[in-house]
Amino acid sequence: MTCSATRILGALFSAVLICTSVQAAEKIRVGYPGPAASFIPLQLARSNGFLRDEGFDAEIIQMAGNVPMTALINGDIDYFTVIINGVRGAIQGLPLRVVACYVPTNPVMLIARPEFKSVRDLKGKTIGIQSFGGAVQVQATIILKHFGLDPEKDVKFLATGDGTLRLAAMKQGLTAATMGSAPVDHLGAKMGFVVLAKGYELFSYPNSGLVTTVKKIKERPDEVKKVIKAGIRATNYIRANREGTIQFLIRQQKIDREIATATYDSVAKAFNEDGSVPEDGLRLVIEEAKKSVKVDREVRFSEVADLSILREAQKELEIKGK
Repeated sequence: MTCSATRILGALFSAVLICTSVQAAEKIRVGYPGPAASFIPLQLARSNGFLRDEGFDAEIIQMAGNVPMTALINGDIDYFTVIINGVRGAIQGLPLRVVACYVPTNPVMLIARPEFKSVRDLKGKTIGIQSFGGAVQVQATIILKHFGLDPEKDVKFLATGDGTLRLAAMKQGLTAATMGSAPVDHLGAKMGFVVLAKGYELFSYPNSGLVTTVKKIKERPDEVKKVIKAGIRATNYIRANREGTIQFLIRQQKIDREIATATYDSVAKAFNEDGSVPEDGLRLVIEEAKKSVKVDREVRFSEVADLSILREAQKELEIKGK
């Protein structure tokens, strides 16, 4: 056989392998709520090839409101990354479970106009939120309660949209304060606003993670495990690789280096290293979810979370889960 023929056969063989690999890649869809940095793990896992390494051709889709839960149940997406939504749905009887957590302490902050010196100074004032019943409002109520205020009586909430719109509402005097995570805190400081409280200093509150269906857990446990592992690889990358993550934020969120750097420095330590779900924080999420859906019965952890596959993933990654 001539060298030329050998090269041709080699090229054909390589092409077949490549085609087979592409065909073998399993398509999955992952929903996420928006550009907040705490929800980047699986976006970064896709960008850096961690999901591809696990055999996935992943599509990451931005979704808000009640759409993601319906999409999960209907099979239009396979996973969603907001834990509170999954818990709320599970309590209402939807076959959903939390299977991992990537941000166990929410990097959210209460930001106010400079004339307010403490959280208690906000009594009788209006606080801007993204949407009624959403995660921003839930976390605002937790902070307000921590400082002795009754969220239902002592303040008013006004839905003014995303972080930049909430800051604009403060600038216009429509609201006295708002909740926000990076880079809202950085942008707010540049506008003269002050941080009155940092949620991650006050409470554990599983925020970003992985929610899927009971059907997926039962029928495709290996798939779930691989997605969990890709997310854990991503959070470890985030914690260890500042420059690489900043560059990812610049590309993914189309922001400049100043904002990307401020975002990273504000949230990097909030990501965990093993995907564990803190029980005390999950109980807090459950209690808040019960109030939002007007449920007063006792809710067991097993009704909202299934961590059996997470433990298998941790074992394979040689991680000792908490």
